[in-house]
Amino acid sequence: MDSSQAIELLKRLIATPSVSREEGQAADIVEAELLKWGFMPMRKGNNVWAMAAERDAAKPTILLDAHLDTVKPNAQWTRNPFMAQEEDGRLYGLGSNDTGGSLVAMLATFVNLSRTEQPYNLIFLASAEEEVTGVGGVRAVLPELGQIDFAVVGEPTSLQPAVAEKGLMVLDCVAHGLAGHAAREEGVNAIYKALKDIEWFRTHRFERVSELLGEVKMTVTGIEAGTQHNVVPAECRFMVDIRVNECYSNEELLEEIRQAVECDVTPRSTHLNSSAISLSHPAVERLVAMGCKPFGSPTMSNQAVMPFTTLKLGAGDSSRSHTADEYIYLHEIEQAIKVYYSLLDGLKIEKH
Repeated sequence: MDSSQAIELLKRLIATPSVSREEGQAADIVEAELLKWGFMPMRKGNNVWAMAAERDAAKPTILLDAHLDTVKPNAQWTRNPFMAQEEDGRLYGLGSNDTGGSLVAMLATFVNLSRTEQPYNLIFLASAEEEVTGVGGVRAVLPELGQIDFAVVGEPTSLQPAVAEKGLMVLDCVAHGLAGHAAREEGVNAIYKALKDIEWFRTHRFERVSELLGEVKMTVTGIEAGTQHNVVPAECRFMVDIRVNECYSNEELLEEIRQAVECDVTPRSTHLNSSAISLSHPAVERLVAMGCKPFGSPTMSNQAVMPFTTLKLGAGDSSRSHTADEYIYLHEIEQAIKVYYSLLDGLKIEKH
């Protein structure tokens, strides 16, 4: 499968709306493409995957994953987001950069690698619901795939290896006071109690700092309290967005936070953990030898829910994701196919 065939496939996917949880038609296209190249695709919901060859239990298994879904187009688009348009070496369209370019480059690489025996089992997965971290996405498929020893997650990284990725934890916090009349010295103002904790979230610095991802970043992003002007509020609610480096698990941070603040702290989830891969991993070493530069990524991907070693690598630029008039350069897709193939052809990794 060459780059021109991959680009034509991407044009068809752009023309097929695939907003999160509505990826069915795009999944149909990928399923038909796999059949066309002689594979036996499997499907669960809107997730489609295939194996390059019959599984050899003695070999490790590598997964190639890129997501089918897109965000909704924002109001600033000046083009039809569902019309693939070529202009000055760019391909415009919703999902072209995030992450259609990586998806079709991975599929082309999967087809090409399958032509020769590799020292590993290879699985290609076009996953759903990544943009909403939905339970019907990659998490629903992983139990079907068996043991995975290493995964490459296709996201726009300018074809540089993201060897660490920040995790996410969102906290709902409640400070409790006592209602009273604002005209008299009554009650305990929950807003004032919350202020102390909010200041802690603003100023606290966790001890472990990552060389790749920096500090854990905490941001209070919303606050709600009060019912009317003359009533001292008995409750103040606020939410906190926490971006976690690879030095901490979400559970570990949660325990430390609860010990430091007075308010009630409830996480919306703790499963979106940070991730990292050793610089001595054979895949990273091979990419470095190819001239690539490892970096730490602040954005989240399917890596957050994968309980095995992963690397994020793909065509396009993260700064174009979720923007109006999203595009990818055609040469970025061509280069991605070359980089993926050079990385994976004959790659030897350990079986866990």
